[in-house]
Amino acid sequence: MRILLTVGAVALAMTAVLARAQANKSAAKGSAGADKTFVMTVAKDGMAEVELGKMAAQQAANAQVKQFGQRMVDDHSKAGDELKAVAQSKNITWPTDMDAKAKALHDRLAKLSGAAFDKAYTQAMVADHRKAVTALRHESTAGKDPEVKEWAAKHLPTIQEHLKMAEDNARSVGGGAKSTGH
Repeated sequence: MRILLTVGAVALAMTAVLARAQANKSAAKGSAGADKTFVMTVAKDGMAEVELGKMAAQQAANAQVKQFGQRMVDDHSKAGDELKAVAQSKNITWPTDMDAKAKALHDRLAKLSGAAFDKAYTQAMVADHRKAVTALRHESTAGKDPEVKEWAAKHLPTIQEHLKMAEDNARSVGGGAKSTGH
């Protein structure tokens, strides 16, 4: 009887150890999943910024909006290349295209020109960069993967600068953006 109780206690202890190990593994996987989701989202958003920036550099009526569009192409291309290298080192499959929402925005903006384009583009850039600042700020402080976290921290100041520029442009073309103090 005593042997049976000892075997039972050992089995119970082993079950507890295995359950704790599984919980730790699941928590680590969940954290890695959040970092992977961040990488994929930022990659798609960056692709959209580049494509929309190219459009703005060509179609914008306002010289500041044209310059901003080119800046989006340059900065988001460079940041995307750096993030792609991080993704490859993590075996994260790099997306091949922007998401459906960005495609819809692209299609809507492609039909506009002049002041109407400038206003719609700058409003979209304000909204997109507000979301991006929030995402990068969160990842840079709460991310679990050190390389992804470092990438977010490195690029946060640039995205904050983009937001300020977008807000300034929106005000100058009548987009009505209010500064968020980022």
